[in-house]
Amino acid sequence: MTRDQLKVLVVGGGGREHALAWGLAQSPRIEHIYVAPGNAGTQWPAAEGRATTTTVAITTDDIPGMLSFARNNAIDLTVVGPEMPLVHGIVDTFQLAGLPVFGPSKVVSQLEGSKAFAKDFMQQHGIPTAEYATFTDYEAARQYLIEKGRNVAPNPYPVVVKADGLAAGKGVIVCANAAEGVTALHNIMVERLFGAAGDCVVLEERLSGPEVSVLAFCDGVHAVALPPARDYKRAFDGDHGPNTGGMGAYAPVAEVDDALLHQIEQTILQPTIAALAAQGTPYVGVLYAGIMLTSNGPKVLEFNCRFGDPEAQAVIPLLDNLLDVILACVEGHLTPELVQVRPGVCATVVLASAGYPGSYSTGEVLSGLEQVPADVMVFHAGTALQGRDVVTSGGRVLAVSGYGNDLNEALRCAYAAVDCIAFRGMHFRRDIGQNLK
Repeated sequence: MTRDQLKVLVVGGGGREHALAWGLAQSPRIEHIYVAPGNAGTQWPAAEGRATTTTVAITTDDIPGMLSFARNNAIDLTVVGPEMPLVHGIVDTFQLAGLPVFGPSKVVSQLEGSKAFAKDFMQQHGIPTAEYATFTDYEAARQYLIEKGRNVAPNPYPVVVKADGLAAGKGVIVCANAAEGVTALHNIMVERLFGAAGDCVVLEERLSGPEVSVLAFCDGVHAVALPPARDYKRAFDGDHGPNTGGMGAYAPVAEVDDALLHQIEQTILQPTIAALAAQGTPYVGVLYAGIMLTSNGPKVLEFNCRFGDPEAQAVIPLLDNLLDVILACVEGHLTPELVQVRPGVCATVVLASAGYPGSYSTGEVLSGLEQVPADVMVFHAGTALQGRDVVTSGGRVLAVSGYGNDLNEALRCAYAAVDCIAFRGMHFRRDIGQNLK
């Protein structure tokens, strides 16, 4: 695709999709960006060096509606943000219609859609990961944990209990011992904490070490890693409280030097892409590997099949040519040299509604957005327009991203902007960027 003045459709309505639209809009080759369903932040007029962006009232589960819109509006490229439409086959639908689309097919999206599938795949192809067992029967899983706890005495057998299916990034419970594991198991399989996603569970040894998120662009043959990111899943400072979709992130992570990133590419990312290509299911899109840096080397905690959120809000501002890279993936000619990364660090802080990740109210009016400095990026997630007001419409409301020469400068920039913004019940973590045990 060489012509200019492209029309692009971004599928999704969160902070990740706002960041994608923002990154794509930096290209002079784009005439118009549509974001479906978008939010209060994904609509702006044309400006110098930036395309017009508008929202479209199509939900992400309406794949026929997305296809019809793309056809009727002569969309040149569709970029899929969230995991749900990927797992439900939006890419296959668009490809069958002959429309260029960025994202993995339905079959390979099972790397995220099913944790059991992903673990079996990694075991089969020698991708380093934690030991695990998969169960569909609660009693069998409970007995497994009880026996594990006995066999490792006096050690507590720390375990991670994972719902097999999609659970909006919250389907994982980290347990200090087998007894906690049994409680988590009961919550997932009996009380159905995550609904049908917990019909099957993966019980996994709990690894120790610092975590990083390594995202890579893929064209079906090659995988090119982006600056490694670190996200903060727990709701409150000090890594306390329940897991969330993510309360902040920064990139790059200094402890992942070029040699370690190369090792991750060679032992995890490229072997995964090669194995999928060999079985006739090439992977095109972003492959996200959640990785634990253990004393025995990097190991995969989980795979996701799209940009992370809020990792996207920290990584995309570091990319100079997002459109060119996405087109190279879709067209099958990705090279490492094509991925241009700015020096420096980007840090993002998520502002959430009171009660998140549990129940929360909506419709709270946001103030202070106009006071945010121009060099700070405010990516909307759970927002909507109510008359002239921007109001909350979700749990994670905004992601405020600051850029600097180093992490401290990026954090100062982001938190200074956070201080400009207010809405009733707003809460956020004040320790993004800190190394937490």
